[in-house]
Amino acid sequence: MTGPHRPLSHADKEEVFRQATTGLPRRYAKEMAAGMSDTALGEALKQVLGIFGGSGGPERLSITYQGAGLKIWGSWHVHNHVTERPLFEGQATIRMARYLYHISDPTETQLSLL
Repeated sequence: MTGPHRPLSHADKEEVFRQATTGLPRRYAKEMAAGMSDTALGEALKQVLGIFGGSGGPERLSITYQGAGLKIWGSWHVHNHVTERPLFEGQATIRMARYLYHISDPTETQLSLL
């Protein structure tokens, strides 16, 4: 049994991302505070996500992630990472990290609106 196929809310997607990248604030706190270029943030995310991993369980989000391609999958059912599209991939993963962890880009000349 794979559980209900209920859709993910925005809060669910944020939680999937936080759980998949839980090591980012611990390992890269100084760099995040100083700001990171897309290249540096992408490399940090690749290290944190690793080769392949995931988590899940009864009444918990099912999460799968891989550093190659910066891919993160999440669902309320056991998903197949081969046939289902990831929630976050590539540049979308970098954008979500900037949003959730408030990471500035030192190469960006636009002032922050926050």
